[in-house]
Amino acid sequence: MSSIVTNQGVVHYEVSGRGKPVILLHGWLGSWGYWAETMSRLQSSYRAYALDFWGFGDSGKRQDSFLVSDFVALVDEFMERLGIEAAPVIGHSMGGTVALSLALTHPRRVRQVAVIGSPIDGRSLSFWLKLAGEPWAAHLLWKVPFALPTFLRAFSLRATKESQRWYQMVTKDASDTTVDSFFSSIRSLHHTNLTDKMANIPVPVMGIYGAKDIIVNPNQADVMEATAPHPHVVRLPNSGHFPMLDEPDIFHHHLLSFVYHNV
Repeated sequence: MSSIVTNQGVVHYEVSGRGKPVILLHGWLGSWGYWAETMSRLQSSYRAYALDFWGFGDSGKRQDSFLVSDFVALVDEFMERLGIEAAPVIGHSMGGTVALSLALTHPRRVRQVAVIGSPIDGRSLSFWLKLAGEPWAAHLLWKVPFALPTFLRAFSLRATKESQRWYQMVTKDASDTTVDSFFSSIRSLHHTNLTDKMANIPVPVMGIYGAKDIIVNPNQADVMEATAPHPHVVRLPNSGHFPMLDEPDIFHHHLLSFVYHNV
């Protein structure tokens, strides 16, 4: 367990492997733990850094703001503090939107970007996630006994084939968030739209999307193909929002092939 102290608070991260650096960014209500198997598969060739965004996991919770732009600034400062000039950046869901935004605003930091189930247009979020971005709804989930576990359990039954495993992961991660980071981060994601900016991304881009995704509309794969310069898009017909859980072997085959072949 490692951490750095920034002006905005403590940033927790995990690191494994040797070689060139690669940055791994988790999604909403997630943490670095979603990347444990990916880190294991990368460690023979890469030094993988998986960090927790402010407000999530073991990172600081006292920030005043948990916007997508704040997380972009976090990754930039994280890389600066650790002496990582540039690296491939891989993000799941909200983390992928942060990775794309980093490539647009700090292109010198990103050698290539891969996103998994990430919204390019935040309006592609499911109705229930949009609702979670409303302060009254978030406070209701926090204050009413069993409301948040029930909400997460309902999602788990359709979000992934590994519903019990995911439910255990997400309930643990949700317990590490605050109501402010819960609703303000997903609200910011809902109102983020990179569609008109995608053509300006100066590095290789990959998108992996599960056809059965009920959290982010899988049509975001079509948006990436239509807007990014020379994108590499993979559609997994048997995966939902968490292809690293649903189809880990085929998921890692595509992801690692992209990373290794675009260095």
